[in-house]
Amino acid sequence: MRDYDDDWTEDQRALYDECYALGESWAADPDTPAEELQDVLNLAELDEDELGEIDLTYAPLVDAVAEATGEQVTSVTADRDDPAFRGFVDGARDGAEETVFGL
Repeated sequence: MRDYDDDWTEDQRALYDECYALGESWAADPDTPAEELQDVLNLAELDEDELGEIDLTYAPLVDAVAEATGEQVTSVTADRDDPAFRGFVDGARDGAEETVFGL
């Protein structure tokens, strides 16, 4: 389910939506390795204190944000206030099959 912040601008909502769609598509792709999908699902379940706003270089996430923004991206901050990060992990969680461990 899409999860916007009330104070996000239209541009932030659009970035979230694009990253959400990319995450959802990636999770539903049968060629996506189960271990990678589980890593993203684990990120989706962490609370803010556990995320610690670390910079992630996880390729599927970085590629999705680069595609959505049209900018070269080498890392993405693990921050639920970031519409790109939240969109991708929310989309991956919603795109994963119910049989995936952790759901």
